[in-house]
Amino acid sequence: MTSFSVSTYLKAHMRTVPDWPAPGVQFRDITPLLQNPRVFRVMIDAFVHRYMDPALRPDVVAGLDARGFILGAVVAYELNIGFVPIRKKGKLPFTTVEETYELEYGSATVELHTDAVKAGDRVLLIDDLIATGGTMMAGKKLLEKLGATVVEGAAIVDLPELGGSQKLRDSGLSLYTLVDFAGH
Repeated sequence: MTSFSVSTYLKAHMRTVPDWPAPGVQFRDITPLLQNPRVFRVMIDAFVHRYMDPALRPDVVAGLDARGFILGAVVAYELNIGFVPIRKKGKLPFTTVEETYELEYGSATVELHTDAVKAGDRVLLIDDLIATGGTMMAGKKLLEKLGATVVEGAAIVDLPELGGSQKLRDSGLSLYTLVDFAGH
């Protein structure tokens, strides 16, 4: 019997786009993972099977704008729990809480509806990729402002050399990623 590695399988189906969006950047494109139904199912199942474990099972999934919506909504559906979006500022129609974080050049703000989670809710926070960790950290802070507990941060890809995953772990957030890429 041969061994199957989800990480190796997914990595083989990802596309690296050199010099995008800027010279020197190796962009890790996840869209091929979404286009192939078999690959998409393997990826989603890797998350779903992990979070079926009673020790890790969340009450709700929160997805980060925008690719975290794709993953988070499907994972929430498969776990039969709710999904809440964490959006870029100005995109949510109801009362929100917001968190601003630093980017390489400037800052950004994300928002969450004030009724998206309840105090004590166990939340899985999900995105496509962890680079500097700023977006996931902002999402974690938003959920905590509303009294929720982020049980884990999850992503398809970790770019460990950019330091985000270490920063998130140092903040006390447990992380689960499927693929690590050395370099930028």
